[in-house]
Amino acid sequence: MGISRELLGWVLHIDTHLAWFISQYHELTYAILAAIVFVENGVILVPFLPGDSLIFVCGAFAARGSLDLEILLAVLVVSSFFGATLNYWVGRWAAQRFGDSKIPFVNLKHVDKTRVYFEKYGGATIVVARFFPIIRTFAPFFAGLGGMNSTKFAIYNIIGSVVWVGLFGFGGYFFGTIPWVAHNMVAVVMGILVLSVSPILVRALFLSRSLSKTRKTG
Repeated sequence: MGISRELLGWVLHIDTHLAWFISQYHELTYAILAAIVFVENGVILVPFLPGDSLIFVCGAFAARGSLDLEILLAVLVVSSFFGATLNYWVGRWAAQRFGDSKIPFVNLKHVDKTRVYFEKYGGATIVVARFFPIIRTFAPFFAGLGGMNSTKFAIYNIIGSVVWVGLFGFGGYFFGTIPWVAHNMVAVVMGILVLSVSPILVRALFLSRSLSKTRKTG
């Protein structure tokens, strides 16, 4: 619980922490940001790191002249791309293990369903998943698990990275200097978090209601 509160506080006050990083380690700030985005996209164990809000705030700092916008966007696009690529190949490795039945507790039917899904909707899923926290971390892994073509994945991965980083980066750049936004960054970050997570919560609510109805009728 304590760790969760600290993480939420860090995310909500990300502008304050980023300002401190820039003042103390200006040149290393890009490396720190790249590491956060890489891990959030590439390591399924930590899907809760800030993504949308971080990029937005970075764009706002670029508008103030604290960061170079071109370098910032390039660094974040590259780190996002390679993070998801790592996640994809971990999924491919896991698929081989599952196929060889070396992990007996894995249901191979689920792997087959994942493979069919990514054959039909893989490209769109990789792009759209960028805009949903947690899902964007798991989507590349399941793409690899489902055997999505590596070239196809790479194409949609770079498209998703450019669109995701560009949308929130330029959003922060153009709107972050508005006085109200600049003075109410916590509210803005909270709004971004709510908008990002709300579709997942709504979907989960519908699924829970559907399951409850199924159990009652059954």
